[in-house]
Amino acid sequence: MDDSTRSASADRVVDLLERDARDEALERLETVQSATAEDRKATVRSLRAVAEDRPVLVGEVCAALTSFLDDEERSIRLTAAKLFVAVAEATPNAVVPAVPSLADRLGDEGEFYYVRARCAEALGYVALDRPEEVSDPGTLAELRVGLSFDEPEVREKLAKALACVALGDPSRLRHQVASLADHLDDDRELVRYHLCTALVVVGCEHPERLSESEAAFRSRLTDENESPYVRGRAAEALALLVRDGTAVEPVSELDPGAFEDDEAPAFLTDRVRFLRRLQTGERTTGVPDGVGTVEAVRAETAGVADEIASPDGDGECPNCGLALPAEGPPMCPRCGAPR
Repeated sequence: MDDSTRSASADRVVDLLERDARDEALERLETVQSATAEDRKATVRSLRAVAEDRPVLVGEVCAALTSFLDDEERSIRLTAAKLFVAVAEATPNAVVPAVPSLADRLGDEGEFYYVRARCAEALGYVALDRPEEVSDPGTLAELRVGLSFDEPEVREKLAKALACVALGDPSRLRHQVASLADHLDDDRELVRYHLCTALVVVGCEHPERLSESEAAFRSRLTDENESPYVRGRAAEALALLVRDGTAVEPVSELDPGAFEDDEAPAFLTDRVRFLRRLQTGERTTGVPDGVGTVEAVRAETAGVADEIASPDGDGECPNCGLALPAEGPPMCPRCGAPR
């Protein structure tokens, strides 16, 4: 099949969706599923591009797209998983029919790590608004186990999914605090941030569960080389313990002004003031309303994660998902695919 035919096949599905001809689009998708690998690949890529800009449109046929998650071609499975991420972020209800398929990919030990990571990310977005749909103990176990994977980009996606699970239902991870806190020394800032965020959310409703991980939070807060966002979340976690009446050893490093230098972001200084106020009874000013609440965490966490990620590469390999720097080789150093 030549390029023009492949493009026509892919564009046909998109065109039908844009004209609100859903039934015809579903019929076309059924035909594409039995087409050549190149045609399937072109169609999924085209739909993913549309999903980035118009996720609600693609969401109308999400149930019919799950077969691409089982495609024999790895690149098709990865692109399909990314498509579900785009749709789930904007309209999680549309992805509910795909939850079993996404969970199967996540739990397949023979699956490519990056496919599993993207499926986890999509499940996380669903869990934000529909936590009951992502409540299977096996799925949650896969997310936790994946924190030990070698690939740092994969761990970041799994930690993000766990934070989403907690935000959707803070009770869901209340029995997993210790196992999550074990990974607060991960070498990736985003992993540490997402896990601290998940634990803070749990602590907002079940603060007593954080007590066994006090030392881990203290270590993050007092590490001068740690990210201010991770330190801020660690301070927030300790503050939740203090607010609950747990005996927390005073953090000697919390002297006035210790975190008040011009370069410290408000995210950190606000939470340090929050902790200091609870520990000392001092009437500190400048603590925004909502610190230490699920609602505030939910409202701010995506923006913080974007801030953390922004200094890094501006793209990723379309074949294997490796993060790539803006100025880099024309070929992916991991799999050799063109950028």
